[in-house]
Amino acid sequence: MNRFELRRAYRGRNITALVLRTEAGVSVTLSGGGRPHINYTYILRCKDGSLYTGWTNDLEKRVAAHNAGAGSKYTRSRRPVALVYYESFPTKSEAMRREAQIKRLTRGEKLRLIAGSGP
Repeated sequence: MNRFELRRAYRGRNITALVLRTEAGVSVTLSGGGRPHINYTYILRCKDGSLYTGWTNDLEKRVAAHNAGAGSKYTRSRRPVALVYYESFPTKSEAMRREAQIKRLTRGEKLRLIAGSGP
C-alpha cells in the first residue's frame, strides 16, 4: 500500500487541489474530483516548418486552441500546427522548467529530441 505525505493544499474559486508525495518521492497533484492532474510540455510543428514549445495541463484542448487561432500569437499566423512531441509531469513547475530547457535548445537539438535521440 502506498503512503502519502500531504505537501500542499490549495483552495480557490471552484477548485481544490492537494499535492501529495509518495514513499518513492513522486509528487502527485489531485484536483477537483480527485483525478491526477497531469501537466505537459509539448512541441508543435507549424505550417511553415518552425517549431513552437509550450506547456499545458490539457494537451488536446491546447492543440485545438492553437489550431483555432486562440493558442498563442506565434502560432496564430502559422496554422495548422501538429503535435510532434510531448512529455508529461506531475507538477506545473516541472513542466514549465522543461519548457524553458527545450526553448534553450537549438533547432537541431529539438529535431533530435523529436526523433527520439536528443537531450
